[in-house]
Amino acid sequence: MPHWLANILRIVLMLALPFCLVLTNVRLMLTPFYINWEYSLSDFPPDPYGFTKEDRLKYSAIALDYLMNEAGIEFLGDLKLPPEKVFNSEIGDRMYNDRELKHMLDVKIVVTWALRAWLVSSLLVIGSVVALAWRPETRPLLRSGLLGGGVITVLLLIVTLLVVVFAFGPFFVFFHRIFFEGDSWLFNWYDTLIRLFPTKFWQDVFVWIGGGAILEAAIIGALAWWGLRVRG
Repeated sequence: MPHWLANILRIVLMLALPFCLVLTNVRLMLTPFYINWEYSLSDFPPDPYGFTKEDRLKYSAIALDYLMNEAGIEFLGDLKLPPEKVFNSEIGDRMYNDRELKHMLDVKIVVTWALRAWLVSSLLVIGSVVALAWRPETRPLLRSGLLGGGVITVLLLIVTLLVVVFAFGPFFVFFHRIFFEGDSWLFNWYDTLIRLFPTKFWQDVFVWIGGGAILEAAIIGALAWWGLRVRG
């Protein structure tokens, strides 16, 4: 392999690894297992408007299914709440109002692009690792790429987690300003999306995504430092 190509692969690996790790954890959060675990936490706030844990598990599973399937927004728009679960009588027994449906449509678009970016970054990481590991003379570049990517991941996410822990409100607003247009993500406390996914849910999501990626980056860096040094 030409030296210039090996160096390009090292840089690609270094830059793609943070995206790959973060988006891998995003994908892990988009599962019923995580939602079930979150609702089972002792400090998870109850819904003051009447949703039980069983209600939340049922309705959140439907919302998650919408994000991962090919259905249109009518998948959620046609849902109804039992009369005893209705709090906002202005929209009748509809589970989601128009603002919530618009936001879920936007979220589905963001999730779709995030999963595509996850696939691309994963292929770049795997391809670079395989190519650089193939010959002994390029393995030091593999080690350098993994270490560099691990360091970038850890530094960026430590800063992000500190912001999440100490300034979650501004961070949450900033996050939505980047990925969503308008104010469709602003809801009343009695809207279904807030009842299913209160602030606590999103705080934990960001902490687990960031913390998981940091741990994974540290493991990859350690393996690169020790294992590849011996082999190289």
